[in-house]
Amino acid sequence: MNQQSRLWLYIIGIVIIVFLVGGIVYTVDETEQVIITQFGEPIGGPITKAGLNFKLPFIQKVNTFEKRIMQWDGDANQIPTSDKKYILVDTFSRWKITDPLKFYQSVHNERNAQSRLDDIIDGITRDFITENPLIEIVRNSNRELTVANEEMSDVLLLEADSLKIEKGRHEITRMILERVRELTPQYGIEVLDIRIKQVNYIQEVQEKVFDRMISERTRIAELYRSEGQGSKAEIEGQRDRELQRIRSEAYKRAQQIQGEADAEATNIYANAYSRDPEFYSFLQTMESYKNTIDSTSTLILGTESEYLKFLKNIR
Repeated sequence: MNQQSRLWLYIIGIVIIVFLVGGIVYTVDETEQVIITQFGEPIGGPITKAGLNFKLPFIQKVNTFEKRIMQWDGDANQIPTSDKKYILVDTFSRWKITDPLKFYQSVHNERNAQSRLDDIIDGITRDFITENPLIEIVRNSNRELTVANEEMSDVLLLEADSLKIEKGRHEITRMILERVRELTPQYGIEVLDIRIKQVNYIQEVQEKVFDRMISERTRIAELYRSEGQGSKAEIEGQRDRELQRIRSEAYKRAQQIQGEADAEATNIYANAYSRDPEFYSFLQTMESYKNTIDSTSTLILGTESEYLKFLKNIR
C-alpha cells in the first residue's frame, strides 16, 4: 500500500470518528430541556440541566423542548353573549412545558401543543362568554360613571344601576384560567396566565353602534348649540339694556348742561338789559335785521312800523 492510499485511509478514519463522536455527544442549552428516544420510545427521564451529555449513536434521538415561557395568541372568535350580543373576542395566553416526558407522549411537539391550546382555551372562553351578559365581559366593577353632560348623566346612571356587575371581566378571566389549568397538566403544560386582549362588536353591530353614537353626539352638540344661542341672546339683551342706559344718562346730562347754559345765557341777557335797556334793544333789533333782511328777501312794512325805528334815525 503506497503512501497516498494510507493518507486516504487516515482521512476516512478521522471522518468516521468525528461522525461517531458527533452522534454520541450532545449539549443541552440553559433554555432547553431534552427527552432521549430510542426507536421512537422515550428512554429515561427528562434532561433539564444544561451541559454536555452522551447517547448511543444512530439508535437514540435527542428531542429538544423549550424551557422558557411561551406565548399563545388565539384568533378573534365571534361569540354570542347571554343577552344575544354578538361580539369578537380575542384572547392571549402564556404557558410553559413543566413535564417534557408527558409533553412528548401526549402532543409530541410545540406545534401540536399550540393546536391543542387552541381547542382548550377557545372552547372554555366561548362557554364562559355565552353564559354571561355583555356588561360582565366589558366591565370589572360597579364603579360609578362620571358623565360631563348633566342630561346624559341621568340616563347613563339609570342604565348602570339597572345592570349591576356580579362577576366582571377580571373574575371571568380568572375562572377561564382555572378551568384551563384543570385540563392542561395531562399534556405536561402549565398555563400561567390568560387575558382577554380585545372585545369588539361584529361588523354589522359595529355600524349600528357607530350610527347610534353619531346620533347621540349630534344631539349633545345641538344641546350645546341651543345653550350657546340662549347665552348669546342673554348677552345681547344685557348689551342693549346697558347701551340704552348709557344713552339715557347721556341725553339727561346733555339736557341738563343745555338747561344750565340757557339759564346762564338768560341771566346774562337779563343783566345786560338791566344795565342799558336802550342798547340791549338796539342789539336785539340789529340781530333781527341780520336774520330777516337780505338781498333775496322782500319786506313790506308801514312807515310807522316800530320795527324800522332804528333805520329811520340813521342820519
